[in-house]
Amino acid sequence: MSITNADIKASGEIAVGPLLSRARGNSSTSSSLEKDAFKGHQTLDHSPGTGHGIDPSKHNATFETFGNETFYTPIEDYEGKHRYDPTFEWEPKEEKKLVRKLDLRICSWVCLMFFALQLDRGNISQALSDDMLNDLKMNTDDYNTGQTIFYICFLCAELPSQLISKKLGPDRWIPVQMVSWSIVASMQAFLSGRSSFFACRALLGLLEGGFIPDNILYLSYFYTSLELPIRLSFFWVSYQFTSIVSAFLAFGILHLRGHHGLAGWRWLFALEGLLTGCIGFISFLYLPPSPTQTKSWFRGKEGWFDEREELIMVNRIIRDDPSKGDMHNRQALSPKALWYSLTDYDMWPIYLLGLSWLIPNYPMTQYLTLQLKAAGFGTFETNLLTIPAYVLFIVQLLWWTWVSEKTDQRFLTGLVSQIWALPVLIALETISGHTGPWVKWALSTLLVGSPYVHAIIVAITSRNAGSVRTRTVASALYNMCVQASSVIGSNIYRNNDKPLYRTGNKVLIAICVYNMALFIGAKVFYVAKNRSRRQKWDAMTAWEKQRYLETTTDRGNKRLDFRFAH
Repeated sequence: MSITNADIKASGEIAVGPLLSRARGNSSTSSSLEKDAFKGHQTLDHSPGTGHGIDPSKHNATFETFGNETFYTPIEDYEGKHRYDPTFEWEPKEEKKLVRKLDLRICSWVCLMFFALQLDRGNISQALSDDMLNDLKMNTDDYNTGQTIFYICFLCAELPSQLISKKLGPDRWIPVQMVSWSIVASMQAFLSGRSSFFACRALLGLLEGGFIPDNILYLSYFYTSLELPIRLSFFWVSYQFTSIVSAFLAFGILHLRGHHGLAGWRWLFALEGLLTGCIGFISFLYLPPSPTQTKSWFRGKEGWFDEREELIMVNRIIRDDPSKGDMHNRQALSPKALWYSLTDYDMWPIYLLGLSWLIPNYPMTQYLTLQLKAAGFGTFETNLLTIPAYVLFIVQLLWWTWVSEKTDQRFLTGLVSQIWALPVLIALETISGHTGPWVKWALSTLLVGSPYVHAIIVAITSRNAGSVRTRTVASALYNMCVQASSVIGSNIYRNNDKPLYRTGNKVLIAICVYNMALFIGAKVFYVAKNRSRRQKWDAMTAWEKQRYLETTTDRGNKRLDFRFAH
């Protein structure tokens, strides 16, 4: 059965065939009119400085759309369609001012919500430093099992959560997740043993799973492909900023040990879960559905943006990536569209990276407080000594994300994370058991603070998807792979291998070398793809390109005018 443009449009793909004839009237005369209009690619003036917001000579566009905007008109149901205007112009300073406003209104709140996620997801580390395992009569292997349960449930919830989010809208679904998991997080104050610990880990995983790709999808409604990596880096800065703040919070809260007969870690779970719930409830009222839907009694009757600002937001997003206009923000994916996304082999190199690139530093990140206590540091010293690792993490995250965009090299920048980790792992593997605690602390800090290129890879996932449909699924699949890597990483340091974890470190060294090959392989794969398509595209005449855009049934990132980021 042949696939029509209508089928593609319904599945969330770019389908451009009918658009030109609709725009130009009588289909019987469209052929000659199209030829005249297309001569010399003179549809629109996109020379630098015209005020269109995008300079094709400097912007590595997702689609080669310049001069052909009439082929990429958003669907009628697109929430910003009433603001779409391919002839609209604006000044660069207006756009910069608007992006700063988006950062303040949207990105900062998304970071706050991520702070809440990490507060409840990461405080297990501080709880361990307060003898939680001994209080519950558990050992390291029990903790590993609990974390494995958590990540498996987290992984399983990723895709269903993303599909729900696409149907209901991230602005509705994200607060539901937050309030739900905050209740379970608070209830951890009443843990009684291994069984209740496992049950809470499972519930938290199911409720928190999907939160990250849901927010990535939400941010993509407001930011261009070039802006997204930096915003995602701040997303993960909030992740480590939470680690710093929670270390200070833990320092104070854990001193409540014995108050009302409760252990300090019980107070930690109860109070931090309550804080997360408050942020989630406010998010119900705060999050707007899209750039053109900000009016409400809570956000103001006039909304956050005036008409001109909405025009700038919609048109800059569509010109950067026309695929974002192919579905509205509360449109569910059909089973057929889901299958297309799952079988999109051009995304598989990214998923393969997600399965392993984080593993080399994962065990140390999870065991940092236990490692420091084993080295001889006290409970409160241990929590404070984790802070330098988190500061280093933040600095490296921001620096390498900036470098990746400045150099237009994503996978080669990602390779730095493995080059950094390898010598540290070798040092950990070879140091003497009598090495002083400060040397162990320094090595642990360097490994936990290694270059974190997650924001770079997530941004590549979003951009290389090529359609809203694939972007929705791909963000979830990549994060599922990352959670699978967490399951693997949680079981590398074993109880019978401590305190130096010689066997575990050997495994991590081997994985690190494997990851180096993966980063280079992904780079080569996408460069080859782009080269092949560009040769075909450049060999076509202007008329042949027009006919291709009008009649093609190629979908999303399979189109000849699509270019992969690498």
